[in-house]
Amino acid sequence: MYIVIAGCGRVGSSLARQLLGEGHEVCVIDESPEALSLLGDDFAGRFVIGQAIDWETLHEARVGEADAYVTATDGDNTNIVSAQIAREHFGVRCSVARVFDPLRADLFEQTGIRTVCPTKDAQELLHEAVGSCLL
Repeated sequence: MYIVIAGCGRVGSSLARQLLGEGHEVCVIDESPEALSLLGDDFAGRFVIGQAIDWETLHEARVGEADAYVTATDGDNTNIVSAQIAREHFGVRCSVARVFDPLRADLFEQTGIRTVCPTKDAQELLHEAVGSCLL
């Protein structure tokens, strides 16, 4: 499978290495050339420098050929728009966006783009942890 990941921070770089280890072909997009260092010297995937909502960048990353597109930049707006572009313009069937704002994540999920909301996930896990301490 060919997977494009926008955002090469801790999450994006870790996911890229994990997917490569599972035998997938991976391309990572990031604005910063220095982000490549997070992937390690032995990174066997592709790395494209640019913005996740820039058409030329998306074409260079071959998003139209992707089986899945993951956007994990540090901006909700970028992630939302980028995931929509991947799905609606490039026809990527599996488009996943990290969205920090729980209200926006719920709203966005209704459009058919899968969202992961670390804020909501952390709140639920912390609530569960506190609840188990109080038993």
